[in-house]
Amino acid sequence: MNVRIRGIYTTAITRLLLDAGHEVVDASGPIRRRFEAEFPTAPPDVRVETTADRQGVGAHGDPEAIADLREHIGEIGLDTLAWTDPAPTGTVLDGEVTETLGGGAVVRLRVGTDETESGGDKGSKTTEGYLPYGTVDDHVETGDPVRVQVREPAAPWTDRRPTLDGALRLGGDLVSLEPGSGTRVDVRNDETARELAGMVDLLGLEPPEGWRAVWKSSAVDAGTDELEAGLRVAIEAAEEVGSAVDAAGGLGVLADPSRLRDEPIATSNSGFWAWFGRETRFSLDDARREVTATMPGHHRVKAGSADASAGVDLAEALCEPGPDAEFPFGVVTDAFGPTEGGALRIDHGKPDGRVVTLGEATVTEVDADGSVTVEREMTGGGTYDGLGVSREAGDIAETSLKEGRWWYPTTYRGSDGTVRGTYVNVCTPVEVFPDAARYVDLHVDVVKHPDGAVERVDDDVLRESVAAGDTPEPLAEKARDVASALEDAL
Repeated sequence: MNVRIRGIYTTAITRLLLDAGHEVVDASGPIRRRFEAEFPTAPPDVRVETTADRQGVGAHGDPEAIADLREHIGEIGLDTLAWTDPAPTGTVLDGEVTETLGGGAVVRLRVGTDETESGGDKGSKTTEGYLPYGTVDDHVETGDPVRVQVREPAAPWTDRRPTLDGALRLGGDLVSLEPGSGTRVDVRNDETARELAGMVDLLGLEPPEGWRAVWKSSAVDAGTDELEAGLRVAIEAAEEVGSAVDAAGGLGVLADPSRLRDEPIATSNSGFWAWFGRETRFSLDDARREVTATMPGHHRVKAGSADASAGVDLAEALCEPGPDAEFPFGVVTDAFGPTEGGALRIDHGKPDGRVVTLGEATVTEVDADGSVTVEREMTGGGTYDGLGVSREAGDIAETSLKEGRWWYPTTYRGSDGTVRGTYVNVCTPVEVFPDAARYVDLHVDVVKHPDGAVERVDDDVLRESVAAGDTPEPLAEKARDVASALEDAL
């Protein structure tokens, strides 16, 4: 397959895919220099992009190629977790407006149908999307049935929704097709725009009736063969997807709610999202080190912040790290945080792709060995999970986080200092970034009650997660081993 890769994991993933016999296309200048090779500029089967928060990647493209790539990505590290994108780019879906906001509407999208073990329907599978008002001709109200196209997908662990559109656009990086006549060029230079405007006639490829070509700025430096291949792909997509949408009655607000479908109306793409844990990032370091100078924790530091990413580039440009160097946690935290007295979020990931923020805590201690201690003052009401102890106003929760450890303890104390219990969370290796500690919860946990009794909890929840396909069995087995060791230690 042909893969286009962008973002902080590009060098490492390029190395891994080339080793697996795949083709990397449209490589950036730094990649061409690092590999000392020429890369083809053919249209990609799959596009891989680092997510905006730098915690992983999203991949979208040809369904068969996506399935193959997901297998490769999923094998990078034990704490790599990947989820199918229910609403990949370009997919046309039906849904209902559930909320109207200032600039657009929230749409509950129908992305498929659950089935019982006997094959009977259980109901629609859904996800949410965001439809800007300016992309649809009709006035939109809560309860309206709509048919829309996914313009920009969103990772499941972020607080973003996929961006939707009430009009079709199909194609790739060089050229797309949209309903209309003539040719449109998204280039500021008039002379270049005129040259591209004439390319449709020169290439002898005519868009389907009612469609027009939209040349993008990336087409300026592309060769004739690349432009022809890109236009051909866009035309094929327009013929396939456009026909399906026309047959279904078009896009926008639907007059008849009974026309809503549970399955996608049309799609030419598939996709997945991969969350990289700490072990995965260090495995990617190893792959990158085969190509160029790479400091220990290269991807771990870059995932922390844009400033930290620039610092890594500078450090590696000035000196090549030795083979026995270790991840400089103390140096990184001194430069970028967290710092004592500051705030730190606890981002509690779930194996199904969601992230729950446990709130902000105050940093009370930072050690160069990778240990960070934080405290939160609790509000009253309810009980502490697993402990069965009432939560009182003024209680203090002290959490000890250590970079790279597969667990962390939180000890709850009353306002008088009395220990009310300790809850030890089993998770993927903790990463302490400047603004947040992140990990994925692995369900099974160990608690120590005020009387000293130790109890292991939620093994059943872990089993259910494995059965649902959210937690890979090797990762679940690691979680059980960690929990057993904690039981013995406590």
